[in-house]
Amino acid sequence: MAALSAYSSPWPEPTPDPNPNPNPNSNTSCGVSSEDQTDQLQSLESFSSMPQDEPDSFSPSIPESNPNYQMPLPSPAESTSSSPPPTLLHISFNQDHGCFAAGTDHGFRIYNCDPFREIFRRDFERGGGIGVVEMLFRCNILALVGGGPDPQYPLNKVMIWDDHQSRCIGELSFRSEVRSVKLRRDRIIVVLEQKIFVYNFADLKLLHQIETIANPKGLCAVSQGVGSLVLVCPGLQKGQVRVEHYASKRTKFIMAHDSRIACFALTQDGQLLATSSTKGTLVRIFNTLDGTLLQEECCPSISAQSGLWLSSAWLRVLRTL
Repeated sequence: MAALSAYSSPWPEPTPDPNPNPNPNSNTSCGVSSEDQTDQLQSLESFSSMPQDEPDSFSPSIPESNPNYQMPLPSPAESTSSSPPPTLLHISFNQDHGCFAAGTDHGFRIYNCDPFREIFRRDFERGGGIGVVEMLFRCNILALVGGGPDPQYPLNKVMIWDDHQSRCIGELSFRSEVRSVKLRRDRIIVVLEQKIFVYNFADLKLLHQIETIANPKGLCAVSQGVGSLVLVCPGLQKGQVRVEHYASKRTKFIMAHDSRIACFALTQDGQLLATSSTKGTLVRIFNTLDGTLLQEECCPSISAQSGLWLSSAWLRVLRTL
């Protein structure tokens, strides 16, 4: 398996590039790398186009210290078009819920939550359908999967997109469609119908594989605490969730509901888990360490298709009800 020598980890936090590539219609291909025993894995290619005085530094901008950082929108001349409005294919929050990304049949868009406004968009010239878009906080690195009637990329590939360079810098290929992707600064988690792959971000080394029950919605949640990865996914039984504590190398199975899991959410520190089933009548709060049921709330208005995004503070308030 090819390694990436031009990638530094952990990631630094430099000042963001104030002038990302102004061409929103660049459609470039990615390099090809070697195949592992399970699925084809194409590692991040070497950055030969970078200046010669920076041969061993690849530092995506992660301006956490500046929560008001916003990537600029294209000029009105670039965004004005007589084409019909795009069709929404996917939506997901970034890790701190400060903004969210929308995948459309023409590309993707980024929105700030408070105050709400569109802060960036990229429309592709050909095809353009993006069925999954996953941000990494507010930096220039995103994970993209094709979608819609005319997908920009194959449905079985995760494309690592660098918006400063306006191109893909790597890809992960699989034998079946990708259902969802989750990012941390140190990990890439790819969710298939019945399997989950955990990769190291620095060199794309495969670290772990997890078998799950049929998971067409790509349910998966990961904590964002530094050095304490907690991953939650469906188990192998109906109504069961699996909790992986990687720091302590512990696995916990929780029978959360009698019916199938519809959605769940994990706190940033990975200590609390909220779940809902396809019946949509209960939200249950569990301690992820021992699987203890901490709180149960009747929520008759929750539907099986609803999403669930809960913060640590909200969960602690709910426990006091």
